[in-house]
Amino acid sequence: MRIFSTIDLEGIKGELGVFATMGMQATSKGNMPVVLLKEGGSETKGRDAQKNNIGACKIVSEIVHTSLGPRGMDKMLVDSLGDVTITNDGATILKEIDVQHPAAKMLVEISKTTDNEVGDGTTSVVVLAGSLLEQAESLIDQDVHPTIIVDGYRKSAKKVKQFLESISDTISANDRNILTKIAKTSMQTKLVRKDSDQLAEIIVKSILAVSERDTDRYNVDIDDIKVEKKAGGSIKDSMIIQGIVLDKEIVHGGMPKKITDAKIALINTALEISKTETDAKINISNPQQLKSFLDEENRMLKTMVDKVIGSGANVVLCQKGLDDMAQHYLAKAGIIAVRRIKESDLTKLAKATGARIVTNLDDLFEKDLGSAELVEERKIEEDKWVFVEGCKHPKSVTLLLRAGSQRVVDEVERSVHDALMVVKDVIEKPEIVAGGGAPETYAATKLRSWAKSLEGREQLAAEKFADALESIPLTLAENAGMDPIDTLTILRSKQQKGEKWTGIDVMKGKIANMKSSDIIEPLAVKLQIVSASAEAACMILRIDDVIATQKSGGGPPGGGEGGMPPGMGGMGGMPGMPPGMGGMPDMGGMM
Repeated sequence: MRIFSTIDLEGIKGELGVFATMGMQATSKGNMPVVLLKEGGSETKGRDAQKNNIGACKIVSEIVHTSLGPRGMDKMLVDSLGDVTITNDGATILKEIDVQHPAAKMLVEISKTTDNEVGDGTTSVVVLAGSLLEQAESLIDQDVHPTIIVDGYRKSAKKVKQFLESISDTISANDRNILTKIAKTSMQTKLVRKDSDQLAEIIVKSILAVSERDTDRYNVDIDDIKVEKKAGGSIKDSMIIQGIVLDKEIVHGGMPKKITDAKIALINTALEISKTETDAKINISNPQQLKSFLDEENRMLKTMVDKVIGSGANVVLCQKGLDDMAQHYLAKAGIIAVRRIKESDLTKLAKATGARIVTNLDDLFEKDLGSAELVEERKIEEDKWVFVEGCKHPKSVTLLLRAGSQRVVDEVERSVHDALMVVKDVIEKPEIVAGGGAPETYAATKLRSWAKSLEGREQLAAEKFADALESIPLTLAENAGMDPIDTLTILRSKQQKGEKWTGIDVMKGKIANMKSSDIIEPLAVKLQIVSASAEAACMILRIDDVIATQKSGGGPPGGGEGGMPPGMGGMGGMPGMPPGMGGMPDMGGMM
């Protein structure tokens, strides 16, 4: 009995230890501690929680801070497998580094959302959100309540968007000249800056090719532009193909490698004998029966091929399999065939060639065929690709990107994606503003004047919002090696005089008129940056309690480990032991 009482005491000590380490606990009237969280849970409250969250977001902002602008630096990211990514795209950086802090994840989210919505401004949105939180921290230190800061920030964000809209210029949606300048501005900050002239041209061509007019506005589906990349050559070798490039080769060596004036059949069924859905058994007792069986198979395949030939097609692009015998018959007829094409590529081919995707070969007629000037198999480095080009009015085109190495071609692809998105933004919402920190400085100047109309502490929040906006031109100047304070004061002075297009010409290292320097950006991007960063900052400022729970390490309910009956868990007691002996629950939980 003495042993049992000792164990009991130890158990009580253990329980008390658990109570002592719990973050969330209260004391009942009988002075008994009430535990809310499982062991291992934790809680951070009040000012500590706010400081912690803001600190984490500031670190994330600092990571991408140096990569803003044309003179921004690149980051080399190495994952667990040793794969290397070199980029200065904010969204890519934050995605690759796999942020763990729950508040910092919100900045990753807004960067991702901005990338999906408008394509550009992914670094700016994180820098601005980090700056808003930094400015808010100084107000919290002065005992300004976070709710007041949040209210001030929301009103300020709404006002800033109005200021930006007031200085924007409306343009013609299909003005090639302006669209090219916008694409170039987007690429000025990227690795492809030297080749931005050529790339901007093919980007604008591709967007205008796939854009569709809907009464007074245009719609653009970026998915209609297929981007294929291949290491080898240089960026200058990149081109637009008025059609589709397939990373497949022609299925049969006896087929022609090139066909002009192609009549294209798009088939999403297999040209082979399919297996029966139900189990079937064929008994063959002599060679003649086997021959008849094989002949019948060949006849069925020949019938399929005859239907294709009968439609007048000389190119067959198939989503599924192609039987060897069917390949043979198609080759005899001088038809090019490609198999196992992705469904998304088949859809793009339909848009590019004007063909109808056919599911049943009985429904394949001449009117269902698409056309292209040329279908050809070409060798690109080590691979053979099929080019379907020279489509008359393609609603889907291909950008073939080239570069000296795989790392560079990956970064070219990211840069082109951003440029495609900004051109799309302008076509869908044809309003532009200057780049180089000009709109941010203008909005900050106006916001300070407007802040004086606010009563109470919200005025402080609005002034801090204006300071945060200026972090964009400040960072641009820093990254360009210019004196940030001198640059900002000159910029403010010129903006005060009403020169709304004045910004930082980073490449020349001076203050200049951005419009005459051809540095222009879509209004949609600027509005998205302000909205997303303000929302993220407000959400983080409203958090005053961070509760982290830990999953219970126990087994399934209703028994011990592995579903054993009650009383048999813990030590895994021997069969036949009386209840209470397996794991010894009555012994203070020593096990």
